Amino acid sequence: MAIKNPNQRLHDNKNMPRIEILDDPKTIIKWGKPKKMLLAPPIEYDELMKKIPFGQIITADHLRDHLAQKHGADFACQLTGGIFVNIAAHANEERHGEDETPWWRTLKKDGELNEKYPGGIDNHKFKLEIEGHEILKKGKRYFVNNYAQKQFPLSE
Repeated sequence: MAIKNPNQRLHDNKNMPRIEILDDPKTIIKWGKPKKMLLAPPIEYDELMKKIPFGQIITADHLRDHLAQKHGADFACQLTGGIFVNIAAHANEERHGEDETPWWRTLKKDGELNEKYPGGIDNHKFKLEIEGHEILKKGKRYFVNNYAQKQFPLSE
């Protein structure tokens, strides 16, 4: 099997979206009932990321929450969500400005910058500062100052 480039991976839905029922004993003990977990395809993350306007941001958590609600799930898978946000970012860079996905406007939890994005933290920081965001360093990590006030409200 040939290795897929980011744009091929972006459009590979792998039988998603689909909902998996988590009904193992640990889930029941923790939540009291089975939970429905969404596995959304990469292209759905990309489509949402394209909606974030200049000067505003969103967190990957909010993208996942939005997709879970859209598909009637209790939550969306955090692991695949993180992978698919990164696929969208790298696919955008591969397109060289065509059909742009402003990936830099999607942050990790608590407004943290993503070191796995194209160009790493330095590029992520640069792109956000161009749009007027103040970046704070906390230890070895970077965050958008007052990110919650700049968050874009997703709606259908």
